Order: sequence, then C-alpha cells, then structure tokens
Amino acid sequence: MKRTRSHPHAAEVEAAGLRWLRSAEQAGGPRIVKVLRTAPSALYLQRIAPGRANESDAVAFGAALAKMHCAVWPPETFAAENRSPVPFGALPPDHPAGTPPLFGPADELLELGAGRHPSWGVFHATERLEPVLAALHGAVAPMDLRTLRRAQDRIGSGVFDCAEPASLIHGDLWNGNALWSDSGVVLIDPAAHTGHREADLAMLQLFGLPHLDAVLHSYQQTAPLTDGWRNRVPIHQLFYLAVHLLLFGPGYRDATMAAAETTLQLGN
Repeated sequence: MKRTRSHPHAAEVEAAGLRWLRSAEQAGGPRIVKVLRTAPSALYLQRIAPGRANESDAVAFGAALAKMHCAVWPPETFAAENRSPVPFGALPPDHPAGTPPLFGPADELLELGAGRHPSWGVFHATERLEPVLAALHGAVAPMDLRTLRRAQDRIGSGVFDCAEPASLIHGDLWNGNALWSDSGVVLIDPAAHTGHREADLAMLQLFGLPHLDAVLHSYQQTAPLTDGWRNRVPIHQLFYLAVHLLLFGPGYRDATMAAAETTLQLGN
C-alpha cells in the first residue's frame, strides 16, 4: 500500500497513470505495476518481487520503453503529410475531472498545467515550466530567474520542436521508479501524459540507471531518436532540475542553471 498525503486526488491520479501505461503492455510496452484498488489517500499496488539489475533485462526494457512511447502513434506517423492528432499534454482517460496533473514526492506534490497543445515547445513552456518558475519567484536570485525565463521562452518559441508526434510517456522516469524485479524492469509512480519521448530518456540519465548504455542502445535499435538527441538531454532535464531546485534547495542550483544555459546556447 502507498499512502498519498498532499493532494486529495493523488491516489486517483497515480492510478489513472498506471492503468494508461499498463494498456501499452499489449503493444510490447514495459511491465507496469498493477493497481489493485484505490481508497481515500491510499493506493493498493501489486507486490513486486525484487531482482538483480542485469544487462539482459536492460536490453528488454529499452525495447519495451520505445514501444510504449510509440503506442499512441498512428501507422502513418513518418509520412510528412500526416501529423498525429494526439496533442502534447493529454492525460489518462480516467484522470479525475477537474484535477490538474501532479508531479513530485507524495508529501510535496506540485500542480502543473492541464492545457493541450499541438507544439511540444509551447506545451512544455506553458504547462510544465511556467508553474515551477512562478513558484521559484523570490526563492532564487533574480538573475537566475531571468536566465530560466529566457530558457523557457526559447523552448516556447518552438526552436526545438520536430516532426515527431506526442508520445505516451512515464513523465517521472528516474531510477527509483524503475524497479528491477525477478521478471524484468517494472515501472511505478508515473506522471503519465503525452509528451516528448526524449524526456523519459533524459530523466533516466539525470540520476543514472544500472546498464543504462544497454537500455539506450536497445531503445535506439527499436525506435531511433531524431539526430542530435544527446545534445538535447539538458533541455529535457531542465524541468526536472527546476523542480528539485524548488523542492530541495540550492544544492540543485548549479545543475539547473547549466541546463538553462545549454538551452540558450544550443543551435545558436
């Protein structure tokens, strides 16, 4: 059982995200922990038998993650004249009505924006970065906030947008949410939405993962990423770092500002 304390609908939000990701298992997606039932402020989940991290499971996870990301793509995705109708920012079908997307630890959940957009840049700048940067006002040096705002504006300009459609992503894929079980990697605790698939890979790289190189290689073999994706990792890490700066303080300042500076410099 997992208790949720800081938002009255946190358990329902998490359960909806888990069920949505789990629906991609039939398309070859990764194993997602099963929701047994929800109750006020509590979520009952399937028990996961722990296992050892190993390269074979890492390879399988990389391929499965790629298949999950592509699960909402139409067959004609790669035809230039056919763009996906799926917007960036779509939430799980049974996400509780009137409840914003939530992100962060159970006792300090942040409310994010619920708007949907055809452009990743506008979505990310408006619905993800804006709530966090607004909360950082007065908590960081004015010069730092100005730099973060400039990075937000650059992302919102669409300069990093590409022809790829929105993907079904976990949304909070750090190594603590990828459990090594006796039957492979199992994902927990998502912030599920349709977003940029590079975000999940960037989060995996932020705090590391056993056999990460094998995961990334297998992912690339299954659904190759757009050229230059490694250079864009800090752009996708910026949101996660800004959240950590907000919640956990100045220990994350340097990494956050480095990601912002990279965002401003890349492609110039």
